[in-house]
Amino acid sequence: MPTVREIETALYEWAPRELAESWDNVGLLVGSADAQVHRVLIALDVTEWVAEEAIRRGAELIVAHHPVMNCRWHEVQSVVDDNAQGRVLMRLLQNGVSAICMHTNLDAAEGGVNDVLARLLGLEGIETFNEEKIGRIGTLKCEKGLEEFLQDVVQLLGCKGLRYRDAQRRVHRVAVGGGACVDYAEQVRALGCDTFVTSDVKYHEFLDTSGINLIDAGHFETENPVCTAIRAYLSGRFPQLEAVCSTSHAESVIKYFMK
Repeated sequence: MPTVREIETALYEWAPRELAESWDNVGLLVGSADAQVHRVLIALDVTEWVAEEAIRRGAELIVAHHPVMNCRWHEVQSVVDDNAQGRVLMRLLQNGVSAICMHTNLDAAEGGVNDVLARLLGLEGIETFNEEKIGRIGTLKCEKGLEEFLQDVVQLLGCKGLRYRDAQRRVHRVAVGGGACVDYAEQVRALGCDTFVTSDVKYHEFLDTSGINLIDAGHFETENPVCTAIRAYLSGRFPQLEAVCSTSHAESVIKYFMK
């Protein structure tokens, strides 16, 4: 059976460490590199629910997109059970579960978060639009109205709802940025896009963005599809490894109440 180190090496062959942003925390973040792995659980986040699922399933490793700890926004000074991060880390360590996280390097990687998102939305001629290789631009086979495209986004990404700004433009040339990429809105508009699909758009960002349909489809919804790609990649590299996608990692995601 492969070791944690061998799985990390294989993931870096797909999404090299040098693609990660300088502030990011990627790779093996919890556990033993020499531990053998029979079963790996794949999730977008390493939450308390995901940690418990890994233990219940007998998984020795979690492979996630978002770092289980990242000092940019949550400095780690202690590991105690009076906060969510501490409880997660303690449960993993107490039960011998390792965690590998592939974040902005997997956003940028070929076949990673943004390629998966672009293909899922039916884009063709996909290319990067910035030096960081974070986002993608592509073209729909057939131009369509915004309302029809919004319906496609909801159905294809499993959105419970979405927010958008209508620029009164039909949809043909589309940019995508999984997660929080609204900072690129003016750039993709200047590159000739009529529509931008991303998430975590603030109120004033909707107000300040003009000339392009801006769609906030949700952070989870725009990035979660990569979990299936991770499972397929690991299964191809390590046929003897049982790789499964988490069924519990959506528990911490924002819910929508429809009146």
